[in-house]
Amino acid sequence: MKKAWKKLLLSLTALLLLVGVAADSLKVRADSPYRTYTIDGYGYVTETQTAYLPFETITKIGDEALVGPTDFTLTDEGSMYILDSGNCRVVVSDMEGNLIDTFGEGILVNPRGMYVTKDLTCYVADRDARSIFVFDRDGELIQTYGKPDHPLYGSTQDFLPLKIVVNESGTMYIICESNNNGIVQISPVEGGTFLGYFGTNNTSASLWRIIWRAIQTDAQRAKSQGNLPSTPDNMAIDEKGLIYTVTRGEKYDTLKRLNIAGVNMIECDAYEDVPAAVAVGNHDNVFVASTNGYIYEYNNEGDLLFVFGGSDDGQQRIGLSTKVEAIQIGADDKIYVLDSDKAQIQIFEPTEFTNYLHEALYLFSKGRYTESKVPLEEVLRMNNLFDYANMAMGKALLQEENYEEAIRYAKLAKDYDGYSDAFWEIRNEWLKRNLVTVVFIIVGLWLAKKLITLADKKWNILKGPRAVLEKLGSRKLIRELRYMFFFIRHPIDGCYGIKRQNKVSLASANVMLIIGILFFIINKYFCGFLFKTVREGYYDIFSDVGLLLVGLLLITGCNYLMCTINEGEGKLKDIYCSFIYSLTPYLVFMPVVFAISHAVTFNESFFVEFAQLFMYAWIAVLLFISIREINNYTIKETVKIIFLTIFTILIALLLAFIIYVLWAQVFDFIQSLCGEVVYKIGN
Repeated sequence: MKKAWKKLLLSLTALLLLVGVAADSLKVRADSPYRTYTIDGYGYVTETQTAYLPFETITKIGDEALVGPTDFTLTDEGSMYILDSGNCRVVVSDMEGNLIDTFGEGILVNPRGMYVTKDLTCYVADRDARSIFVFDRDGELIQTYGKPDHPLYGSTQDFLPLKIVVNESGTMYIICESNNNGIVQISPVEGGTFLGYFGTNNTSASLWRIIWRAIQTDAQRAKSQGNLPSTPDNMAIDEKGLIYTVTRGEKYDTLKRLNIAGVNMIECDAYEDVPAAVAVGNHDNVFVASTNGYIYEYNNEGDLLFVFGGSDDGQQRIGLSTKVEAIQIGADDKIYVLDSDKAQIQIFEPTEFTNYLHEALYLFSKGRYTESKVPLEEVLRMNNLFDYANMAMGKALLQEENYEEAIRYAKLAKDYDGYSDAFWEIRNEWLKRNLVTVVFIIVGLWLAKKLITLADKKWNILKGPRAVLEKLGSRKLIRELRYMFFFIRHPIDGCYGIKRQNKVSLASANVMLIIGILFFIINKYFCGFLFKTVREGYYDIFSDVGLLLVGLLLITGCNYLMCTINEGEGKLKDIYCSFIYSLTPYLVFMPVVFAISHAVTFNESFFVEFAQLFMYAWIAVLLFISIREINNYTIKETVKIIFLTIFTILIALLLAFIIYVLWAQVFDFIQSLCGEVVYKIGN
């Protein structure tokens, strides 16, 4: 017993020593407390391998505690410059958090942003001092820039610098609080020359806002908030001098890469609502950090590679943040994130999966497609459904003229451009091999038709088949189905035939409806890859059929109700049949559209889109004529009925939603009551 207690005491002592060592080092290691996600080719967020693991957390610089830090920079020499805003100073340390130097005390008032050049010149944006302070590598103040004295800057515009970056020529790009004109450009020439505004965000106004401002009085318009462009929240600069900005409220334009003319050169497929900072990676990639701790990684084209991290719930778990202020990328691809509330820097290291992806990303962005295949194969070995890797592999194979395999990878990645390019090459090769044969077949068929026609005139060889077709066409159902071709050419006379002459029946209308549903299902799930909008292998046929039938019944029923109230002459059967026969263009054109969708490339998709537009426009015209002719309305009355029908449908949907919510509450009550009864009986 004593030996057991002794072992326990020794174990506890060792544990306490380990905790003490960890506390002294002020660096913490842990496994990932978050999940990593990406976006697939269909635009859905999906979980993927962990891209980055929490590596360390620096909570102090030497023995110095940070207070409300707002910015930091990593240098090529292996040091960190941290803007210790609460203490109004700049702290310099090595990459492990050992103190090297401090400067700026007594000069800085409320510093908010910082940038360090390659020669270790430090620029600090001080909001309350309304100045840009410049320190040399020894921490000595060498220059101060205040508000630009230039009429284009604006005499009433204050100078409240928040963030700053500097290009190789020394030109400063400054984000100023409450300055909606854009990023301020100041040249160091002649003690600071205002060059103008750069990268101004666009403004947009909704239709409702335009109408509302149009009806406001001048006094009301003066008091209302103006439609001003947003001020960027943060920015970064790359080796080429391109400026990256992040701005909240801009949605898909949250992240911008601005060229020398201030034009955005990146289009992202995902955005962050509350961006805090942006950093440029080492492999033509970009990182955006949100205020609440989420980190987004994009490739050079703006495709989201990963999103990970998250907000700390108070448990102080490594890898989660409270209020992110800045993000930087180390030479070893580690991610450094500055948290002002926790006054610490969290470090994330890439996993093996991410290292392979970065290698492929870099090679691919430089056009070295064949070389990128080796790391891509490793990425796909770990996750064969990672869309970016499949896309890159497909393009690498396309460069090697392996078009069949390129198409396979393009389909996996939902890469429409890559698929289109590979398909064009395959189609081109097929045409080269088979064009002559196709021409001979067409000519042969034409000659055969001519010969059969001549033979039929001379010897009446088609008498038997004609008799069979005539007998088949005389059947009532076939005759009614053939009526749809007359209906689309002569809709007014067609409606008269439905209403007065019983040219159609419910049976023929239902057969057409079934054919239309089959065409819809086939086109939705089996159309050409470039036009497919559902996941490969995903089928929900019963829901599709249910929605189509409910939608048709709802439209027909609501229209009949409105027509009955407004003195319409149409019977329910006539309205239903006329609506079904108005869908004839869909039955006629959809097989053609379906076939074309398998034969065109991305550049030729116009043919499919135009055919669909023409088809739906024709259907809309037929529906309008049907409502008018079946009910004997004027054009004005027809328009009125259409709007009333739409309004009635919306009311019916609202009632259905209310009933669903109430029934769900009743069901939950019954379920909880039954559970309580079972619990009481069990006890």
